[in-house]
Amino acid sequence: MNDAAIKSRIEVFQKNEITEYHIYRILSRSTRDRNNSEVLARIAQDELRHYGVWRELTGKEVNPDRFKIWFYVVIAKLFGLTFGVKLLEKGEDQASVVYKELGPLVPDALLIAEDEDRHERELIALINEERLAYVGSIVLGLNDALVELTGCLAGLTFALQNTRVVAVAGVITGIAAALSMAASEYLSTRSESGDRSKNALKASVYTGIAYIFTVFYLVFPYLVFANIYVCLLATLLNAVTVIWIFTFYISVAKDMDFMKRFGEMISISMGVALLSFLIGLLVRKFLSIDA
Repeated sequence: MNDAAIKSRIEVFQKNEITEYHIYRILSRSTRDRNNSEVLARIAQDELRHYGVWRELTGKEVNPDRFKIWFYVVIAKLFGLTFGVKLLEKGEDQASVVYKELGPLVPDALLIAEDEDRHERELIALINEERLAYVGSIVLGLNDALVELTGCLAGLTFALQNTRVVAVAGVITGIAAALSMAASEYLSTRSESGDRSKNALKASVYTGIAYIFTVFYLVFPYLVFANIYVCLLATLLNAVTVIWIFTFYISVAKDMDFMKRFGEMISISMGVALLSFLIGLLVRKFLSIDA
């Protein structure tokens, strides 16, 4: 690799570092949690120091990527500080690999790579965020709604053959189940006296909201399309979409294996839907329910 190519890559790193400095600085100033603010401020200073190292090598100033700053700040606001920062750090993982490759040619790159691997990860591990304490409650609401309602709608589709009737039955069943699940989560959290990080009422609200949101998202196709089978297909696709989005969120926020969890949830939800489909056929046949 010639000097021009190396300098070009260093300029890219320099731009990334100053961009991430601004992202962490903005997040540090906007968070109310003092611990989180201090963690983010320290990371921001590290990014600024890295930028200074690259600037000495390039001999020039570089402007930050304004769109990237806006994107990650908005993501952190919408989906939580931990998710936003860890999503940003996934890009840092790739940069760290390149830094190590440049190590023999640019010794400072190796030092920055070690800093990225060790220091920043230790800081990010310190971030505390309330909503992550309730991820289990959200998972409970989503999982139950996806499994139970997907199966319920599949069974009702083949048993009743009427989109409006299926939609009404699905909404009533879903809301009743959501209230029941929220109440169960409240009692369950109250009984876990050792878990001081969770408030029973908040846990039940998170569970109920996640459940009800999923209910309406899954039932929605039955209010839009006239063909009962198109409705079922759209509902199954909606279920897959919810599973994909939430699994991705969890895998980033909690450093979990995305494909493993995604496969598990898809298998369970679609398996229950298939079983309910068969039950619906049997009910329709043996009870002689007309369309």
